[in-house]
Amino acid sequence: MTVQVPGASDAHARPKDPLLEVRDLKMHFPIRRGVFGRIVGYVKAVDGVSFEVNEGETLGLVGESGCGKTTLGRTLMRVYDPTAGEIRYRSRDGRAVDLADLTRQRLKPLRREIRMVFQDPQSSLNPRFPVRDIVAEPLKMSGRLSRRALDDRVAELLRQVGLRPETMHRYPHAFSGGERQRIGIARALATDPRLVVADEAVSALDVSVQAQILNLLARLQRDLVLTYVFVSHDLSVVEHISDRVAVMYVGRIIELAHTSALFRDPQHPYTEALLSAVPKPEPRLRGRTERIRLRGEVADPADPPPGCPFHPRCPYARENCRTDVPALREVRPAHWAACHYSEELELRGVEMPTVQPETR
Repeated sequence: MTVQVPGASDAHARPKDPLLEVRDLKMHFPIRRGVFGRIVGYVKAVDGVSFEVNEGETLGLVGESGCGKTTLGRTLMRVYDPTAGEIRYRSRDGRAVDLADLTRQRLKPLRREIRMVFQDPQSSLNPRFPVRDIVAEPLKMSGRLSRRALDDRVAELLRQVGLRPETMHRYPHAFSGGERQRIGIARALATDPRLVVADEAVSALDVSVQAQILNLLARLQRDLVLTYVFVSHDLSVVEHISDRVAVMYVGRIIELAHTSALFRDPQHPYTEALLSAVPKPEPRLRGRTERIRLRGEVADPADPPPGCPFHPRCPYARENCRTDVPALREVRPAHWAACHYSEELELRGVEMPTVQPETR
């Protein structure tokens, strides 16, 4: 079966070799019951996801809790071994490798190029180690640097993320939440990665601190030519950092487009509902659209409904939505949606103010 992969831009501008190309990726967790642990079903956390990410781009992954976005991010990192599909990555030396097919041993050298920033800096940093050891941990695995060289590298990394080098001998409890997340980012940058997966990297922080971390990530991306897969449940955060946005629902991507196009002109009813709940920071934008309150809960990925997985909650559902699974297709140039009636529906987007990241 040929899997159509949504591209990072239109066909005329698309590079020949994206940095990351995901084809029909699946991550199904077995459900075991009984004394002998017999498999009685599967939780289809990621169920046939395809997309591309170009070098230097940020792809945002959004959706409600339980939609599969965090599982997708961790499967890309090979925290989980995928059930099926391909994760094609173009390494620093230009080789195209399928991360999903590599053994742990063969995957090890590529882990320097693909790093992760975790959600909760409180739990992702070992409280028993000083910052110096936490940030240097990925470098120690290579065993090639002297203690002096490690100290110099850690000092450089702390400066890059806006922390004083002399704080490297302090422990995580001595830092604020935002400072701990900066430490986590410094650790991710230690091996000069090309691809960073950020899993809810600002959701545990206050709003003002979120803005500082987003500005930091944007600056680092410009300076170091980083590529981000940015996982978040918050569309207002994703809007400010992402070049494109993929909306997930019950393990599948149901819409993918350039950020401005998705916010202005959504092509899937689920995206429309998510956008209606985005807070409007400017008074002139408030009250223009009524929030869409969906009935019911997110479908169970262990027992998804037949047809379109969103149809039990969709206000526009018709008879064939209950029986036929809609394919993710290009309904507008560089705009993909998994809805039978995208071209017919007049869905409401939102007008969002443009916020320019800080340049320093």
